[in-house]
Parts: sequence; structure tokens; C-alpha cells
Amino acid sequence: MTIINILNRAATDNEFLARLTHDGERALEGYSFTEEEQAAILSGDIRWIEKRVGVLSPHLRTWLDCRLEQERW
Repeated sequence: MTIINILNRAATDNEFLARLTHDGERALEGYSFTEEEQAAILSGDIRWIEKRVGVLSPHLRTWLDCRLEQERW
């Protein structure tokens, strides 16, 4: 599954969004991401992601914006 697919799922599946929020590594188990991709998704690294997939729509930024608002590091 691609980064875009994960971001789309997070924007449309509230249960998945909650799992990403509370136990991100476990939510992404079974997906084929590099460590760098997974870290970018879980940390909300919009710049890194957009460098690789292009500018994201507000819909696709749902998880990333939520992640950045959490201020949990």
C-alpha cells in the first residue's frame, strides 16, 4: 500500500485514524513501508512526504494535520 493509500484511509476511516493516533506502529503493521516512510507517516512529516508524492490535498493531509496538532513527540 502506498503512502497516498494510507493517508486516504486515515481521512475516511475514523477507527484507523484513532489507531494511528494511539498506536501508530501497530496500525501500520503488515504494510510494506521502509523505516523512513513509516517514520514520516507517524511523525506527520509533510515536507518529506510531499517531496516524494507531490502536494497533498487537504483531504489527504487529514492525518498529518491531526498528528501535528497533537504535539506528542
